[in-house]
Amino acid sequence: MPNTFHFTEDSYEQSIISLFKEMGYEYHYGPDLEAETGRELTDATIPGVLRKAMLAINGADKAAAVDEAIRQIRELFSQPLVSANVTFTDWLQNGLDVTFKTAQGTLRSDHIKIIDTANIDNNRFTVVNQWTVVNGKSTKRADIVVFINGLPISVIELKSPSREVTNSEEAHQQLQNYMRIVPQLFTACQMLVISDMADTRVGTITAPLDRYMEWKTTDGSYESTAFADFETFFNGIFTKHRFIDIIADFTLTMGVDKKARILAGYHQYFAVKKALDCTKKALQRNDGKIGVFWHTQGSGKSLSMVFYAHQLLKNLLSATLLVLTDRLDLNDQLHSTFAACSDYLRQKPVKATDGEHLYELLEKRKSHGIIFANIQKFKDREKLITNRSDVIVISDEAHRTQSNTKTKVDTETGELKLGFAAIVRKLLPNAAFIGFTGTPIEQDDNDTREVFGNYIDIYDMTQAVEDGATVPVYYESRLVKLDLDENTLRLLDDEYDKLAEEGAEEQDIKRSKDENARLHALLSAPQTIDTLCRDIIDHYENNRANLLTGKAMIVAIDRATGIDIYKKLVELRPQWKDIIGVVMTQGNQDPVEWNDIIGSSARKEELARQFKDNNSPLKIAIVVDMWLTGFDVPSLATMYVYKPMKGHNLMQAIARVNRVFPEKSGGLVVDYIGIAKALKKAMHDYTGRDKKRFGDPNIKTTAYQQFVAALNRCRECMDGYDYSAFSDCSNLQRANLIRGGVNVLLDKNNLVSSEPTTQTDENGNIILVDAVPAEAQRVFMEESKRLAQAASLCRSLLTPTERYEEAYFEAVRTLLLRLSGNKKITRKIIDERITQLLKVAIKADGVVEILNTKGSEFSLFDENFLKEIAEMKEKNFALELLKRLLEEHIKKHAKKRMVEAEKFSEMLDARLAEYLRGLISNEEVIKELLKMAEELRTNAEQASELGLTEEEQAFYDALTKPQAVRDFYENDQLVAMAKELTEALRSSKTIDWRQKESARAKMRSMVKRLLKKYKYPPEEQEAALETVIRQCELYADSDDENQ
Repeated sequence: MPNTFHFTEDSYEQSIISLFKEMGYEYHYGPDLEAETGRELTDATIPGVLRKAMLAINGADKAAAVDEAIRQIRELFSQPLVSANVTFTDWLQNGLDVTFKTAQGTLRSDHIKIIDTANIDNNRFTVVNQWTVVNGKSTKRADIVVFINGLPISVIELKSPSREVTNSEEAHQQLQNYMRIVPQLFTACQMLVISDMADTRVGTITAPLDRYMEWKTTDGSYESTAFADFETFFNGIFTKHRFIDIIADFTLTMGVDKKARILAGYHQYFAVKKALDCTKKALQRNDGKIGVFWHTQGSGKSLSMVFYAHQLLKNLLSATLLVLTDRLDLNDQLHSTFAACSDYLRQKPVKATDGEHLYELLEKRKSHGIIFANIQKFKDREKLITNRSDVIVISDEAHRTQSNTKTKVDTETGELKLGFAAIVRKLLPNAAFIGFTGTPIEQDDNDTREVFGNYIDIYDMTQAVEDGATVPVYYESRLVKLDLDENTLRLLDDEYDKLAEEGAEEQDIKRSKDENARLHALLSAPQTIDTLCRDIIDHYENNRANLLTGKAMIVAIDRATGIDIYKKLVELRPQWKDIIGVVMTQGNQDPVEWNDIIGSSARKEELARQFKDNNSPLKIAIVVDMWLTGFDVPSLATMYVYKPMKGHNLMQAIARVNRVFPEKSGGLVVDYIGIAKALKKAMHDYTGRDKKRFGDPNIKTTAYQQFVAALNRCRECMDGYDYSAFSDCSNLQRANLIRGGVNVLLDKNNLVSSEPTTQTDENGNIILVDAVPAEAQRVFMEESKRLAQAASLCRSLLTPTERYEEAYFEAVRTLLLRLSGNKKITRKIIDERITQLLKVAIKADGVVEILNTKGSEFSLFDENFLKEIAEMKEKNFALELLKRLLEEHIKKHAKKRMVEAEKFSEMLDARLAEYLRGLISNEEVIKELLKMAEELRTNAEQASELGLTEEEQAFYDALTKPQAVRDFYENDQLVAMAKELTEALRSSKTIDWRQKESARAKMRSMVKRLLKKYKYPPEEQEAALETVIRQCELYADSDDENQ
């Protein structure tokens, strides 16, 4: 792969274009294509291409129908973006029905395709760079746009690979702005790509940044893809046949009221293709064993099932799909996912209420569709449901419940009892079975393989975490806090060996319950519950309440214990009444008071809605079995476990905290019941690399060790600076210490050793490269981020000193981020952020003010502020703040006052270059920058003295840029020219300037005619006219500030 350091954004753009050309795409440079086609810039499509392609696809004899289809397509480009994109996706995948008038005046209907999914070469693939689109007064130019049949199907936003810090957030934000300002560019768009060469990801128009994904393979192998290079990404997605395939079958719309556009991940795409192939082979063999689809929990298994169902319905036209679950709540959750994708599936899934209803759906109606059934609903049925061989049974969580083939004797009645899998096989003897699971098949579980066959595809925890599809789960033991006696601990240890697996026989379950009644009595004793709840409150309030959205789950051993935990928590913390909810099933024999706590089914649905709402007051859910499978709350980061679990039940439960959410570094399972051994045993069946990486998730040996290592590196970066008083001082002193820390890190001579690295020599051997000195600031930014991530997981283990140190470093990092980032820097934002941070981390009261100057904004025109900067003893900090504010001011005015911006930008670059070369000290460069600030203020005052608006001042600056010009004209003449130019441009500022080059030429002619009246430019000063023309074009292209 080429060395990214030497790549500019432009050279990277050319590399991407070369890849597309190698894949057979037609290439055009945007401005050239605009000139060739005479395209109206409000039109995001390539003129003429769509009609020609659609005639080739549908037949030249369908010209009238094609024209009507194109009319409807054009209409769609002016509709609200998300709804228009949803409709367009449907048309791309399924074509559209049109009604049109024939030449004879009669009405006819036809079905028209926009792309040809069967014959790829019937489509026209084009890649264009620098593609300009106009909407109203706004103009945007996309880096690269990929077209199919003249329609913009993918927009690619690039960032310079040579920048030290990857900022995918910036590229994502840019695309969000484009969607708001020129939405017509995204009406047909199926993929948005952000890339800086090192980090390349793809999403949809509704995807948040954390849902943008890498594409790590071109052939479906992904065993060792920790990261993917950009060539793999673009070849993996945009190879013509796959690009069409993804658009046609692997992008969908989900939701009813609020629509979300979803693109399959690479692991879903290739696994579903494998599953379809295995299905066809199983039907040919007629053995009913399709295989097991193991994709770790949280990686999108439910949506993989939707994509698979779509493939079956499209490719096996007679097939009926039976989705089988073993729990009602899981059945409801999965059904709701399929129902939310009904437009994509082209039908609504049906729920079978019992065995007889399932018989009617499969045998009497011979329905071609998707049926959901709960295995418990027909396990006692004797009569055959169907002997059809085109029924595909999709089993969710394919473990012992649905794979138990064993026949046992009921010891009480003497009757033979069939295992669940045997029952299903008996009632559906010719069906084919596929198992979907988020956990591996246990080594001794031969039943699952007997029913479903071997693995179709494996997407393990390691790959899911590397891909950002899930976050790792960590473990914290607090069993010791309950102070249980030896006898109880021994009983608890035995419980894990006796735990009944799902699918166990009734007498086994009954015996297990009888044997453990004593243990349950001990664990639900009032004193034990009191100790448990006090510790949960302490742990939650001090470590988890302010993390992300504060969502947490408490898993109780049984329903009575769950109710007791709720009562005790509310007794100890009455103010928690609104933040706790109890979610569990109800029984006819329940005490009356339980009904008020548990509530109705509608109440449970409302609790589910609230718990998924990041802004709702509901923070803690107490559960027993419900919500432990198939219930996703991405911000949920904490689970308190007070229920013995093992095997895949345990792994499914703790996966509730492994979902991806912004700033979430991992999920934490807090153990009060001794699940450590069960967790280790459950990991035994995972892949080798999973066992190596996640086999010991204890925060003591993982997160805390990472915390200590990062803390030591942060200390090293501070170069001996004494911040020890931070834990016990006033907020004014804290502000000074934070500022002082930033000052130390900004010192360009502050260097620390970097980590040793490896590289490949000319013979292909990997060699170790010694550590070299690195800038302390860069190392600190990396290590302090790791420190914060580790602290979020192991905060309960930290000493008070470590907590204060972590809070200090996080405050320093926050201020540094603001100084070096792209977001506007204001006093209010900095003070509020740091004040809140310290309030949460170390319970600090009051406001921490980094600077003394009052007011919410930093102003270069505020004498008091500039005086404070000049007198500041932290010179590095003062220089960085002043530089940043000058850059902001110049950038803000660059489009309005080009000449002033260019002048001061050159001055700033020159002064900083001198400083970096050691020609002037930081004190001297600060003086120079303060002079610049003073000159900027003088310039602003000059405009009002001359009676000029800001716009008029910009033209005045352009007219007078060459100093010699002032020798030819009176100042009154120059002021008059500036005013007349502004008025002429303002009155004719139309959309035409941005639509066509010819219109821009007319604008330039108008300016030249106007200036000619004043005999401008003077002889031998022709370059002066070009400066004025550039300012005029900038004015013409500038967007409204409000957009």
